[in-house]
Amino acid sequence: MSPARAQSYAQKPWLAHYRVPAEIPLPSGSVIGAFEEAARRTPDAPALHYFDHTISFRRLNELASRFSTMLGTLGIQKGDRVALSLQNDPSFAIAQLGVWKRGGIVVPLNPMFKEKEIRFHLEDSGARVWVCLDSLRQNLPVERVLPTSRDDVEMMGLLEPFAPQAQTIPVVPEDIAYLVYTSGTTGSPKGAVLLHKNVLFNVEVYRRWFDVSEKDAVLGMAPLFHVTGLVAQLGLAFVAGIPLILFHRFDATQALDLCRKWRATVSVAAVTAYIALLHGNDETAGFLSKCYSGGAPVPPKVTEQFERRFGTYIHNIYGLTESSSPSHAVPLGVRAPVDPRSGALSIGVPVPNCEAKIVDLADPDREVPVGEAGELALRGPMMFAGYWKRPEATAYAFRDGFFLTGDVAIMDDQGWFYLVDRKKDMIVASGFKIWPREVEDTLYEHPSVREAAVVGVPDEYRGETVKAFVAVKEGYQGIVDADQLIAFCRERIAAYKCPREVEFVPEIPKTATGKFLRRALRV
Repeated sequence: MSPARAQSYAQKPWLAHYRVPAEIPLPSGSVIGAFEEAARRTPDAPALHYFDHTISFRRLNELASRFSTMLGTLGIQKGDRVALSLQNDPSFAIAQLGVWKRGGIVVPLNPMFKEKEIRFHLEDSGARVWVCLDSLRQNLPVERVLPTSRDDVEMMGLLEPFAPQAQTIPVVPEDIAYLVYTSGTTGSPKGAVLLHKNVLFNVEVYRRWFDVSEKDAVLGMAPLFHVTGLVAQLGLAFVAGIPLILFHRFDATQALDLCRKWRATVSVAAVTAYIALLHGNDETAGFLSKCYSGGAPVPPKVTEQFERRFGTYIHNIYGLTESSSPSHAVPLGVRAPVDPRSGALSIGVPVPNCEAKIVDLADPDREVPVGEAGELALRGPMMFAGYWKRPEATAYAFRDGFFLTGDVAIMDDQGWFYLVDRKKDMIVASGFKIWPREVEDTLYEHPSVREAAVVGVPDEYRGETVKAFVAVKEGYQGIVDADQLIAFCRERIAAYKCPREVEFVPEIPKTATGKFLRRALRV
């Protein structure tokens, strides 16, 4: 029996045991169609909570229709691209829905981009319209700039002259919903083409996996321009007909306050966001009951600390931009096992309809045996259609229909998957392979460590050696030193894996989505 067959046989009965379907029907509509149905079904239900302001589904649908009307006056047609450089404000939701009502393609951009970065994305996507915060407005290669502000919650400064016309341009499952640009860790960023059917499928996965009902509310901690924000927040809330709680930019104190105020129950965020909540000054016990973390492996120690404080277990979840968010997740109410060899907390099992296998790091045509580390490869209805205007990069990313993720993982004989690390982050010291995540998890076990990131640095004798960057908790500054942390690691993992250097920093540099920027630490 091949490793792929072993996984498929183990997966289906195992999932059934936890009432998680191995397959669900493929979607027959679009994301905008599902939103409009929710607005007809529950027009007066809250769609957005923004600090103290609430927007109903009826009102949000009306505002999106006004935006669509405005785009029509600008000549926007089906398939045209509209770029959004916005924070987690209602304007993002209004603009996105309005673009889809015109049959357009949304290009979400990081509002922290500088002029050179914005210019690249506008030119590469061919966006005709750029919706941005007024603080970002500048002369760039786009036909029309539509500035808005945080204070104009419902964008009426732009939309008041336009009637909310009900007519929309039909959108089918095969139409493009988003061009979501990858982070560009190697070379220029690439636009991942996500179809409406990809996005709608994984929204339905989230709805079923989280057992979402009308009593739920989503806390929007992930940036909306990121695939997690697009699918697990906007998509889930709008299709399920439940409120999304937004608060401009992530702030732990505001997140805790608004979680309590609007009784948030569901959250998907990077582990760094949960670490920030741990160091907040409030409680969310009884509210945030369905917590999932993706984007980077979750250290087991963090899940323990979070559960002790808030009474909620953080479930692991895994996905990529190219998989329209989730491909693997831990079933709700189930505790993820820990791989006894690597110490990794499982990222879960494949979500419905997702095929996953582990292939050889040097030869992706060869599957590796159960329990052996290799590159994670994925296939299923959630997978993207390719990279925008990059056929060669698209062809290189796939092998026999499976997308090669670049992540190193292990699958056990029960169908659980464990993420070891990124293929490109592997450290080779004196011929030994070292995965930074294992060392980071060990550091998190020390009571002083708030954040930890490990990288390989040049070493004349070993080729590379292990260096740790550590941010300590309040009260530990000047108390814990590098020798203590190195000795702590030596008691728990093999000597060749232990840091030879430890540098203390105020905090670990992160991407806008909360992932640690290891490449910034290698400089």
